[in-house]
Amino acid sequence: MSYAQALSDFERFDFTEPPYTRPVFRKGAGPAVIVIHEMPGLHPVVLDFARAVAAAGMTVFCPSLFGEPGRPVSTGYMMTEGLKTMCVRREFNAWAADRSSPIADWLRALARHAHAECGGKGVGAVGMCFTGGFALAMMTEPAVTAPVLSQPSLPMGKANKGAIGVSPEEIACARRRFETEGLSMIGLRFKGDPLVPDERFDRYTAEFGEKFERWDIDPAEARPFPPLKHPHSVLTLGLKGEGATQKAKDRVIQFFRERTGA
Repeated sequence: MSYAQALSDFERFDFTEPPYTRPVFRKGAGPAVIVIHEMPGLHPVVLDFARAVAAAGMTVFCPSLFGEPGRPVSTGYMMTEGLKTMCVRREFNAWAADRSSPIADWLRALARHAHAECGGKGVGAVGMCFTGGFALAMMTEPAVTAPVLSQPSLPMGKANKGAIGVSPEEIACARRRFETEGLSMIGLRFKGDPLVPDERFDRYTAEFGEKFERWDIDPAEARPFPPLKHPHSVLTLGLKGEGATQKAKDRVIQFFRERTGA
């Protein structure tokens, strides 16, 4: 299968919010959900998750932020694209403990565009791995009503285990909206994942209390994905299709339906 074939059932368009222009792949009908891919890129298993969201009555918008859209995951691809993204790409703050990445402004603009186009009560957003925390940063956009953080891996570094990579202003905005609008967020990870330390999920709990719906999944429930020694991607590469990971996927889709009005 060519990379283009993996995306053949999606409609592509380019979305610009200065200074960035990125391709976005769209599918479905109904209220909007932004599916922000993990490392190393918008790979076929992320697209499978997006298809499941679309099948549940929503329009998925899948931006391509790094990597080659549709390219399957491999060890070499993960390493080369990961290093390039973390060390070269200026729109990402891989080690910033107290501020979000510049690309968050572009994602918020995409959410406004998607809501204007698709309607509904609001827009869902899920970030994964390297982009996991972006859905929380997007809460400063009023259109975003359903943030999901799947294995949020930023900021990186041992000194940042308890950091969540968003600014104090973004935290305050999310708290206020959770309280005044009756909103909440979901966080997913496999227990013991070195890329998503306990301290990070404890910080989310401390900041947002019962508004943070926390899923700490037994790694034995994951589908093995070599060469990773520990399961990492809850909704994609580690999704088993049964048990806890399937329940997590079903819950996320239900959450999106509830909060977008699908």
